[in-house]
Amino acid sequence: MASASASTQCFVQSRLPFRESHHHNNGIVRLHQLPKMLLSLSSEKAAAFAIGRKERSCFAQTAAVRHLVGSVTTAHGLRFAVVVARFNEIITKPLLEGALATFKNYSVQEEDIDVVWVPGSFEIGVVAQSLGSSGRYDAVLCIGAVIRGDTTHYDAVANSAASGVLSAGLKSGVPCIFGVLTCDNMEQALNRAGGKSGNKGAETALTAVSLG
Repeated sequence: MASASASTQCFVQSRLPFRESHHHNNGIVRLHQLPKMLLSLSSEKAAAFAIGRKERSCFAQTAAVRHLVGSVTTAHGLRFAVVVARFNEIITKPLLEGALATFKNYSVQEEDIDVVWVPGSFEIGVVAQSLGSSGRYDAVLCIGAVIRGDTTHYDAVANSAASGVLSAGLKSGVPCIFGVLTCDNMEQALNRAGGKSGNKGAETALTAVSLG
């Protein structure tokens, strides 16, 4: 039992340059000796460690990345145009109402908002480009709704609306925000026009405010 107890006694190999431990124990330090030895670290080493941490901290501060973000605190003084498709008005009207309510929440004056109605989503891009090129607006909202039917007409209109709004923004140099719903059925569209999925018109207006 005595030999078993002796064999289980714990020893730790010391890597610290303690002359006393190396001299008496051939580099072997007992666990109960560690606290006293660790406290004997020189103040010079502690100071060097502190300086190293300070240098790394300074480096982290100078290497910080600048983030440029739009402010949505207030949009007072900004002017917006809203192009709305009359087709599927049961969807586009609540989308417009959501956009106007968001503008009001961010202090956009009613006289600084112009609403232009077009026949359908296909015509949105042309009108948006004209409004953006006028130089009167800080952003143009593009609101419409395209619902899939039994023919390929849906794909043609949806693709044309998306490319038209993108082209309008690139050519006019003014943000043209895509707010055209492309849904498989009327239920999906209603859910996104103030239903359980929110109001995409309001989201479109918020995007315009942050970019304006």
